[in-house]
Amino acid sequence: MLRTFVGLHLRDLGGWIRVAALLDLLATAGVSNSSTRSAVSRLKGKGLLIPDKREAVAGYRLDSAAVSGLERGDRRIFTYRGQRDDEPWCLVSYSLPEVDRSKRVQLRRTLVGLGFGAVTDGLWIAPGHLRAEVEDALVGLDVRDRATIFITQTPLTAEPFAQAAAKWWQLDTLAARHTEFLRRYEHAAPLSENSAPLPENSAPKSSLEPREAFVLWLHCVDEWKAIPYVDPGLPPSALPSDWPGMRSVELFAQLRRTQAEPARAHVREISSAES
Repeated sequence: MLRTFVGLHLRDLGGWIRVAALLDLLATAGVSNSSTRSAVSRLKGKGLLIPDKREAVAGYRLDSAAVSGLERGDRRIFTYRGQRDDEPWCLVSYSLPEVDRSKRVQLRRTLVGLGFGAVTDGLWIAPGHLRAEVEDALVGLDVRDRATIFITQTPLTAEPFAQAAAKWWQLDTLAARHTEFLRRYEHAAPLSENSAPLPENSAPKSSLEPREAFVLWLHCVDEWKAIPYVDPGLPPSALPSDWPGMRSVELFAQLRRTQAEPARAHVREISSAES
């Protein structure tokens, strides 16, 4: 929850926040002061937050080195990219010996976290728009020379493609995550069966007070943020007809339009108040 708060609000505050304001805001969202302090210690150890006293006021500053990572997260979390049926696929093939088992495990986790599906143990597939991200990941893990990237238009499978995709991406598990998100938050922004996303300038206003919008939006993003990393935005041909993902994506976008700005207003108000 603290990492979510940092990603959502700390840059908007100029990269610094009073300790008292941080504790107050997280307590509003149901996080105890002791839990927040423990979480702060972990984020300090990971180089995300830096203690920074200003005019005798204790606070925390966002490490500038962490900004690029937060911006990458923004793009993945807030910009859903669905693949069309006529767009290419990205395949990654690699071979790492048993002596590099730990690196192999790390690579698998990274590929899952990027939204790749496992065709076989050493062959993974994802929409083509993830090519740059997997290139960066392979370089970061120092295994680029032991992996090959293929860009292909149409994978040919012995079974219907949708059946193969259901296994490669464990779509039952992913559908359950989308369904749970809908169950938790659809009451806050009801969607009709055939509703379409509204333009930004016509978005309805939140019916909640800023404090309530802050709590709702923080919890919403905290629960949503992992989904875009395991759901790469598969095309219709790879999905079942009752796929809940697009309704889930639409709901998140609707909540962002209605709750994000009043949530920011509440954070600014609490952060600017005198300690």
